[in-house]
Amino acid sequence: MPAASANKIVSSDSEELILVDSNDQETGSLSKALCHDGDGVLHRAFSVFLFNDAGELLLQQRAAGKRLWPGYWSNTCCSHPRKGETMQFATERRLEQELNINADVEFIYKFTYQANFRDLGSEHELCWVYLGRSAEQPRPNSTEISAIRYVDPESLAYELRDHGEHFTPWFRMEWERLCSEFAERLAVYTARR
Repeated sequence: MPAASANKIVSSDSEELILVDSNDQETGSLSKALCHDGDGVLHRAFSVFLFNDAGELLLQQRAAGKRLWPGYWSNTCCSHPRKGETMQFATERRLEQELNINADVEFIYKFTYQANFRDLGSEHELCWVYLGRSAEQPRPNSTEISAIRYVDPESLAYELRDHGEHFTPWFRMEWERLCSEFAERLAVYTARR
């Protein structure tokens, strides 16, 4: 895949997302816009958590132009596979499109959640959660990301406790579960190299 420019538009409300049932079986497709209207329609998504060689997590601040949770901090990359895409292809595509980096990622778990953002729409996703590591220098796409930063797990724990309202709901849920149920796998990535 060619590297994305610093401000290339890489997603649209018309792209077809994959609808699923509670068992992650495909049931059809629907535009991204309609998937996020009202209380949302259950669709497949993913969240990637990338760490550097110091064991710090790369966070992104969502661009101000995002419909849902603009300006909120979240995990490294979160998006959707499009109709006909495998999850591997989709995660690789979005890491390049949003951050101009490549990384091998490891699937950890999946879960379903629903969260409303004011009266502007909702996320209703069956989300696959991945961990990975990259020593590459990210170059954020400004149409998707306002800012990036690395944070160590201990500092993140304090920040989530004291200022959790600055983070997306899916990130808070995913990080809590990674720390509690998948601590051994998480430790592999948070360890310094």
